[in-house]
Amino acid sequence: MLNWLPVFPAYATPLDKLGWWALRALCVAMLAFLLLPILVIIPLSFSASSFLAYPMPGWSLQWYHNLFTSDDWARATRNSFIVAPAATLIATTLGTLTAVGLARVQFAGKGLLMSVLIAPMVVPIVVVGVSTYLFFAKIGLADTYLGLILVHAALGAPFVVTTVLATLQGFNHNLVRASLSLGAGPVQTFFRVTLPVIAPGVISGALFAFATSFDEVVVTLFIAGPTQVTLPRQMFTGIRENINPTIAAVATLLILFTTALMLALEWIRGRRR
Repeated sequence: MLNWLPVFPAYATPLDKLGWWALRALCVAMLAFLLLPILVIIPLSFSASSFLAYPMPGWSLQWYHNLFTSDDWARATRNSFIVAPAATLIATTLGTLTAVGLARVQFAGKGLLMSVLIAPMVVPIVVVGVSTYLFFAKIGLADTYLGLILVHAALGAPFVVTTVLATLQGFNHNLVRASLSLGAGPVQTFFRVTLPVIAPGVISGALFAFATSFDEVVVTLFIAGPTQVTLPRQMFTGIRENINPTIAAVATLLILFTTALMLALEWIRGRRR
């Protein structure tokens, strides 16, 4: 008998068995529905045709060659790996400190403050782009790396705040009191007691902040200048001007990169259990 076949209890009726198989089939169908639109772009990145269409006339690596030899794509990649890590660092630091502070105290207007902090998650991104452009243009931060990093940090910080706050819901604050009573300072207590416990939430928030910054295109269209073009903006420009499988090659590498980040996060979580 095949090991992967289920072993039903003796009291299971044919309807129970049918429901078991139907539920698994539905889950597989939903997974395919979510993944196929993403995975379908991968074979197109190896197409010998200059059009993004099936069936493919043949296989070729020319679009990867175009990607790695193009100055525009190289500049966009460099900018993305400058902006995203810097924005992630700022968002993770500020978001973690904010979440720890909010979890420790109760005060009037805390709910209102939380609404303001998570506003970038719910406000339409076009509104954020226009407002930040109008504000940054007056203070000279438009068309600069600093302005782009600050906006991306503001977009990613709410994810850090929410994930760290969720982690702190199960945190035993008696550990902090015990550390302080034994003579440790607040800073030492945070780094040696609080941070190791909430590290999975911090890492998850940082990953969300990085993905938000790395994939963001709308605000970048408003804030970034010609020298701050990121990968998503370069892809958007390529789609508007000249669609070719080079974009599929970039998308494939981004899929692999994002998958590697998720696997790394799960590996870190597994080591901490």
